[in-house]
Amino acid sequence: MAHAPPLELAKYIRPGDTLTFGQSDAHPRTLLRALVEQRRQIGSVRLFLGIGQGLEGLLRPEYAEDFTYLSYCGNGSNRALAKAGVLDIVVESYSRFPWLLRQGPLKMDVVLLKVSPPDEQGRYSLGMAREYLVPALQSARAIIAEVSPSVPWTFGGPYLHADDIDLLVQTDDDDPGLDAAEPGPVEQAIGRNVASLIEDGATLQTGIGAIPDAVLAALAGHRNIGLHSGSLGEGIIALAESGALTNRSKGIDAGLTIGGVLMGGPRLRRFAHRNAQLELRSTEYTHNAQVLASLERFTAINSAVEVDLNGQINSEVAGGTYVGAIGGIVDFLCGAQASKNGVPIIALPSMARNQSRIVASLAGPATVPRGCSCVIVTEYGIADLRGLTLGQRVDKMIGIAHPDQRDALEREFAALRPQGWTRR
Repeated sequence: MAHAPPLELAKYIRPGDTLTFGQSDAHPRTLLRALVEQRRQIGSVRLFLGIGQGLEGLLRPEYAEDFTYLSYCGNGSNRALAKAGVLDIVVESYSRFPWLLRQGPLKMDVVLLKVSPPDEQGRYSLGMAREYLVPALQSARAIIAEVSPSVPWTFGGPYLHADDIDLLVQTDDDDPGLDAAEPGPVEQAIGRNVASLIEDGATLQTGIGAIPDAVLAALAGHRNIGLHSGSLGEGIIALAESGALTNRSKGIDAGLTIGGVLMGGPRLRRFAHRNAQLELRSTEYTHNAQVLASLERFTAINSAVEVDLNGQINSEVAGGTYVGAIGGIVDFLCGAQASKNGVPIIALPSMARNQSRIVASLAGPATVPRGCSCVIVTEYGIADLRGLTLGQRVDKMIGIAHPDQRDALEREFAALRPQGWTRR
């Protein structure tokens, strides 16, 4: 282990290396600033990026001469890279990333971490994230970590000791992130509709943001809810405080909330710090098909850019720009379909500014095909597409679109309808 101000990253990072680091609130910003400043001394490297929250202005398009930018998503600061044409997207489901980062084409050479201060046993926790960092650590030649007092000590291995880390530095970067914004009326209406589909004793997967938080807030009157998710946001706090979150009926991991990454501000960090009822695990576990199928009443709640009248789902591209991800949407929806009494849900507002998100035909890729039948929810209602014919799907989907868009959708459907496709 070395304690090294000033940082000399070229001792550990070689030209041509592939690097990754924690995403969103797990970004090691001190190390990333040093990487940018020393990029010419280091030489060209590949960077595998997660959600780019908080990196605006740091990893810039003009640095593409030194950095090859790769990511699974176009969120946050990644959007500027995508618009500049310097972000290459890895189009794989999230469950594939352990193999890709450990031994596949994205095999990691160096991992940059933001870790908690050590516990009484000298163990540094990975803090806000495990997920794809775990397989990346298994293949990495070098581990570089910054220790921040803002990082909670969270359960779920692996834990690192000083001897495991090649370069360990203290950071005064004590920005704990921002608390989540409160859901608005549209999100609250969607939350109530989704909550009506969730049984007591269900195990939930949710994303982050206003809609998942609205769903969790609407579950305060439920009982014995469990959580098994890739990401966990601040909505889990209110669910726990209401008494609804017990994790007793999951079938596995009884009593434990399971996630891959925490995304939130000071409240979430305080909730997670030394919370033995919350564990962060590798993507190899959180997105594992057999694990998901074994969960009781597994209910997957995801969002999308748009859904067409067939039930095809685009979660990736809007306006010709890569803004979303494949992520874990297919993994979790299939897991819910395989779970006994599971429910695969896509929840989204009916409109994005002046554009309908219920469309006659997708403007982007079909991330989820129509054969993966889901329950689609907007603020205007619920369209359970499971077992329906094409014609029945059209009626259901138009019924949950914004009322001002329904006539236009009828006309567009009539123009696009294949010969022999009837509605009854």
